[in-house]
Amino acid sequence: MVTFLPSRPGRLSDVPAFARAIGGAESNVACALAAAGHRAKWVSRVGADGFGDHLIEAIGAYGVDVSAVGRDAERPTGIYFRTATDRATAAHEVAYYRAGSAASAMSPVTVAWSAVGDGRVLHVSGITAALSDDCLALMRSVTAPRSCRPLVSFDVNFRAGLWRDAGVGGRVLLELARGADLVFVGEDEAEEAWGVVGARAIRAALPEPGVLVVKRGAAGAVVFERCAGSSPTPPLPQPGALPPDPRASSSPYAQGRGGTPGGAVFAPWGDTVTTVPAPTVDVVAAVGAGDAFAAGFLGATLRGLGAKARLRHGHLAAAAALTVPGDLAAPPARVHADRLVALDDAAWERLHLGPGWTGQDQEVRTP
Repeated sequence: MVTFLPSRPGRLSDVPAFARAIGGAESNVACALAAAGHRAKWVSRVGADGFGDHLIEAIGAYGVDVSAVGRDAERPTGIYFRTATDRATAAHEVAYYRAGSAASAMSPVTVAWSAVGDGRVLHVSGITAALSDDCLALMRSVTAPRSCRPLVSFDVNFRAGLWRDAGVGGRVLLELARGADLVFVGEDEAEEAWGVVGARAIRAALPEPGVLVVKRGAAGAVVFERCAGSSPTPPLPQPGALPPDPRASSSPYAQGRGGTPGGAVFAPWGDTVTTVPAPTVDVVAAVGAGDAFAAGFLGATLRGLGAKARLRHGHLAAAAALTVPGDLAAPPARVHADRLVALDDAAWERLHLGPGWTGQDQEVRTP
C-alpha cells in the first residue's frame, strides 16, 4: 500500500497534511532485506495507476526485484492514512482504503507458485489472509505441504479490525501458522487472537513449526527451535480451543525452565529455547518494528547464524525502525551490526540506541 504519514501529531481530522511513503508487511520485509545486502523479490499486485507506479519504483529503489508484481487495470492500489500516535494506544487511528484493491484480488490463480517458490525463504503475513477470500486461498496454498518448497516464514500479524469476525480470524491464523516452517508472533497478539498467555503456552498451541519466535516487546524475544530428529508429539488443540495451561501440573511445559537471557535450554518435545532481551531504544515511532525484526532475523538465518545472533539481529533491525518516523529505516552496516551482536551479555543488556544510531560514525551507548 501507499502510506500517508501525518505532518504532526493529532487526530486524523486535525492533521492538515500528510507525506507519502510506502507500507505493507511483506514489502517492508523485502525492502529491509535488500537494504541489508540480501537478494529479495516482492510478489504482489498493484493498480495500473500512479500509486502503483510509485510503489514499484520506490520498492525497486531498495534493490528489491519487482518483476513479479502484477498490474491490475480494473482495481486501484490500496492506500492508508495513520496518526503519529503509538499503535498500542487508544489515540492511534488508521484509515484503510483497500477494499477491492488490486492486492485484495491476489489468489492461487493470479499468483503463480513459480513466482514465489524459487527462493530460499518465502515470507508471508496474516494481514494478507484477511484481505479477501481469494487472498486467504492463496495463503492456504503457499503454506500447504508440498515437495521442494522453500522455508515458509509466517508473521501472524493479527489485526482484529481487519476481520469481520475476530474469532474466526484468530483460528484462521492459527491454521496458517501450523503450516509454516518459521513463525513470528507477539505475546500480545497471541493472547488477543488465541487466548494464550506466555511464550510456552504459545509453543503448546503451535508445536508444528520448526522455529517459533515469540516477540515480547521491550522485554525481548524468545525462539523455540526443534532439535534435529525430533518431532512435535503433543496433541493438537482443536480450532478455537485453548492449549494446556503451562502453569498446570498436568501441562507438558509445567516443569520446563525458561530460557536465560542470551542463553539456551533444552525443553520438552525436542526444543532448544533461547531468550535475548531487547536493547533500550529511544522510540521515535512505534511502527514497522515487527517487520524489521522479521527481516533482521531472516537475514541472519540466511547467513547461517545461531539462535542468539538471529534474535540480536532482529532486535537491531527493529531498533532501526523504531528510531525513524516511517515504517522503513536504513539498516546499520553489516560490520556495525555484527560488532554489536558480538557484545558480551552484560554489554548487550546495557546497549542504548537512539535516532541516528545506524550511521557508522554514531556513538552507541553501552554505559
